[in-house]
Amino acid sequence: QVQLVESGGGLVQAGGSLTLSCAAATRTFSMRAMGWFRQVPGKAREFVSVISWNGGNTIYADSVKGRFTISRDNDKNMVYLLMNSLKPEDTAVYYCAAGGSIAIDQSDFDFWGQGTQVTVSS
Repeated sequence: QVQLVESGGGLVQAGGSLTLSCAAATRTFSMRAMGWFRQVPGKAREFVSVISWNGGNTIYADSVKGRFTISRDNDKNMVYLLMNSLKPEDTAVYYCAAGGSIAIDQSDFDFWGQGTQVTVSS
């Protein structure tokens, strides 16, 4: 079992920055790909970014490429999402997810956090 707890969400003005954190309670953290997804009410949850078990590979959705940076600290069982140049359309609940191999389909992720709200005002 993997427990994930996100933090760092909040209200920010357009153009601002936020860093989301995800704490993982599991002995298998360093063997897992970790991802971030987001969801707006009434819409499907969408892929944001994923990082491989050792941080060597990352993938970003086109909508966030160049603005968001995913990273991880395997010594602390933490994964982060640095979000710069935020736009109102980035407003969503952001979820941390743990999987096996690096992937972008949410069906490839076995464990999910409860989510943290990010609101970007115009």
